[in-house]
Amino acid sequence: MTSHTYATHLRWDGSTAAGIRSYSRDHVATAPPAAAEVALSADPAFRGTPERLNPEQLLVMAASSCQMLSFLGAAARAGLDVRSYDDEATSHLDLTAEPVRLGTIDLAVTVKVAAGTDQAKVQELAEQAHRECYIANSLSVPVEVTITVVSE
Repeated sequence: MTSHTYATHLRWDGSTAAGIRSYSRDHVATAPPAAAEVALSADPAFRGTPERLNPEQLLVMAASSCQMLSFLGAAARAGLDVRSYDDEATSHLDLTAEPVRLGTIDLAVTVKVAAGTDQAKVQELAEQAHRECYIANSLSVPVEVTITVVSE
């Protein structure tokens, strides 16, 4: 099997000389060969810029994206006609945990399929995708997936 390596580049410019309350949390990241630059900051509760993505959002987004890609691959291999996939993914910062961390990542997925599709098969493939999701398998917090299937 081929080795897959993932590299990113992160850059911050500024000064911390004025102390903890004063420095900018804004930074940018890239992941070559992708050309897009991602504007990041801290959560606004931690003096970040609300218009920028924060690391916690990126982690939840990565879990959501991985589940979707795993599911679509499983559905395509099984010959299922998936018409749309929508996920409202959430998590929360668990301030009672030692160390503080994100809590369970909840993926609330709605899948639209062609009329006549076996809904039990869609559920089965969603569970398979969850077991095969690289991101969920890499996290120490649970990722829970709830699937709603809608037929066209």
